[in-house]
Amino acid sequence: MTNWRVIQLEEHDAYDNMSIDESILEHIKDERSNPTIRFYRWKPSAVSIGRFQSMEDEVNIEKCRSDGIDFVRRITGGGAVYHDYDGELTYSIIGQESMFPKSIWESYRMICGRIINGLKQLKIDAQFAPINDIVINGKKISGNAQTRKEGILLQHGTILYKTDVSKMFSYLNVSKEKISDKMIKSVEERVTSVYAESGVSFQELYGAIMLGMTEFREYDIGVISSSEARRASELRKTYSSSDWNFSR
Repeated sequence: MTNWRVIQLEEHDAYDNMSIDESILEHIKDERSNPTIRFYRWKPSAVSIGRFQSMEDEVNIEKCRSDGIDFVRRITGGGAVYHDYDGELTYSIIGQESMFPKSIWESYRMICGRIINGLKQLKIDAQFAPINDIVINGKKISGNAQTRKEGILLQHGTILYKTDVSKMFSYLNVSKEKISDKMIKSVEERVTSVYAESGVSFQELYGAIMLGMTEFREYDIGVISSSEARRASELRKTYSSSDWNFSR
């Protein structure tokens, strides 16, 4: 059985983060890389949109540009997400489809189950909320997205460490009527964070999720290979292009 490769917490901008994930997917497909678990943050903070969304519909582009916030289209589905540098931990898991359940629902449940086990280390009791969320007492703490391409599964997702709903709304296209104190309070009642639930440090969260993702798995700590880095720098040209980001 091939060992997993674990790439420890890194910081990249939005275009590199998406390029690295896709480059790893291609290398695993070509049997040049082992299945991979990767942890990362977004520097600078960014907004990502799902593969089938419209950037202009979803994102306050002017506000992002003026504040130096990246915006990028993912190859996975799902909705628009604000990735705050200080506010979340992001992971990706990439491997042959045969390593995961065929059912999309079951594969989400399996992968999210590992995040839930990690949160248990912090005495946080979380549950899987189909199809792709993790909740605590009904409040969302993690969103996840997946694609399957040429026999390879890629899932990435975020675990909220701290949340600032008004800041999030300022970068997403939310109508002015919705950005009311009442609406913000309503969202705050439906979303929670690791810090709000337990007060632990970001590093403690990372250590717990690392344990959840690697427990009972044979793995090696690894790095992005030079070949993956070269391909990622080619893919970056696409991910940072208007043709890709404004393709819908």
